[in-house]
Amino acid sequence: MGVLQDKVVLITGGGNGIGMECAKLAAKEGAAVVVNDFGSGPRGGAEGDATPAENVARAIRDAGGRAIAHAGSVTDYGAVEDMVQQALKAFGGLHIVMNPAGFLRDGMFHRMETPDWTEVVDVHLQGAFNVAHATVNHFREQGEGAYVFFTSTSGVIGAMGQANYAAAKMGVCGLSRSLAIEGAKKGIHSNVIAPFAWSRLVATIPVKDEASAQRVARAQTKLRAEQIAPLAVALAAKPEFCSGQILGARGNEVFLFSQPRPIKTAINLSGWTVESLAESAFPAMRGALTPLETSPDLFNYDPV
Repeated sequence: MGVLQDKVVLITGGGNGIGMECAKLAAKEGAAVVVNDFGSGPRGGAEGDATPAENVARAIRDAGGRAIAHAGSVTDYGAVEDMVQQALKAFGGLHIVMNPAGFLRDGMFHRMETPDWTEVVDVHLQGAFNVAHATVNHFREQGEGAYVFFTSTSGVIGAMGQANYAAAKMGVCGLSRSLAIEGAKKGIHSNVIAPFAWSRLVATIPVKDEASAQRVARAQTKLRAEQIAPLAVALAAKPEFCSGQILGARGNEVFLFSQPRPIKTAINLSGWTVESLAESAFPAMRGALTPLETSPDLFNYDPV
């Protein structure tokens, strides 16, 4: 008997990459799975295709598991409501939502077109809202529910050329934290994973120099999507462990990330002025400032 026996899981973006691996592992651990995937490319678009979701659902059934496919977009609230109803009708319940669905539209902010901003935010942040809002009252009424959202170190730490993605992914962290706080007394848990894995999304990032080419080569061999799925399933299966947290998975490493808290305080009982802030408060805080690092700067060692 698996750790998700008798549970029903909705997984968005389940037709490829991390979502697919989460769907396969959840089913292996006993869950009935709704595999949702809009079937668009790694840069999004309106060319929805039901094939990826259907292929994964079929593979799960062929292996003896329970799964159905749904090809709606997480940006469409009506489609998300339909996913929920499909889970309830087919499997008689819904207990867990995993939401790795997404795509990239990378570019330096000063050259970013408005659609590249809005479409990325729509999928990652509005999509997270849609799946949460369409399920939260069901979770509250049944007295249990687990959300496993996905963020990125592009937002948590920083990245070049991903302002749209970073902003949306940090919004997901805030949403998850609020869901965890508001849902604590109703048995609702919510956590976020920042994954390191080779995927179609990572493959769209341009390789511009030898260093980035080496990072790509390492990612292809040492950062695999199937290494992310155990953390997602464990958070869903053991929600009492934590809620409102940001975790990371990188090869065989699992991280717990810090979250913003005051780390330095300056007090002026007479009240601060522009001059006193510049002369006193700012110098006192200088040593505690967070450097302008990017994720590759911080994770500058080979995956374990």
